[in-house]
Amino acid sequence: MTTHLTANPWSTGTDELERYALEECVKRQRIDHRVSILVVSDKRCEMAPKLARLGAQVVIVDRPDYRQEIEGRILASGLREQISYVASELDTMPEALPGQPFDMIVLRRGLCGQPYEQACQIVRRLMRQLRIGGKLYVSVLGLHSELGQGYADGDALIEQRFAPLASPLAEKYEIHQPVCLYTERNLFMLLLEAGASVLRTLTTTYGNVKGIAVRV
Repeated sequence: MTTHLTANPWSTGTDELERYALEECVKRQRIDHRVSILVVSDKRCEMAPKLARLGAQVVIVDRPDYRQEIEGRILASGLREQISYVASELDTMPEALPGQPFDMIVLRRGLCGQPYEQACQIVRRLMRQLRIGGKLYVSVLGLHSELGQGYADGDALIEQRFAPLASPLAEKYEIHQPVCLYTERNLFMLLLEAGASVLRTLTTTYGNVKGIAVRV
């Protein structure tokens, strides 16, 4: 398989967690040249082409109503042989996906749309879909970000935390469904409860929370 390298694929438009994922892809590609990656929630097809250009085989899972946009962007990328799309909601993803078990899974968004217990179940399933030594990269919305302003469940325990954003922020970010907002410690504990070995958590400048875990 031909490896399509770019000089610096994370130089623009890439957050810190995605930079870690791209760097990991490069390392794994150098070793076995058959890196398989699942990207969950990539409506604008931003992450998958970056990984595919590094030589990975990438599966995108995202909502069925995004099919036309995602498939159009895959076609436009010129990487149809390396990127495939599975139409599914996060909480109803198939247990078996093409390319499984994956070397890496990047969960870009959507976990906060689930109550904490359901989020734990989703992460447990994702860990089963990784090979031993595979890594999970997770992004969640932060309780101490702008989104936490006026959030009704801000003082609730994480297990009971699931409420709509304050109306002005719901309108601003077009997030109208209830969400569970996380602290860095909340995400750390979620990954542990899901059976993962946590390698790193971090909080961004904007207050959102990221985590990297490995299946052991």
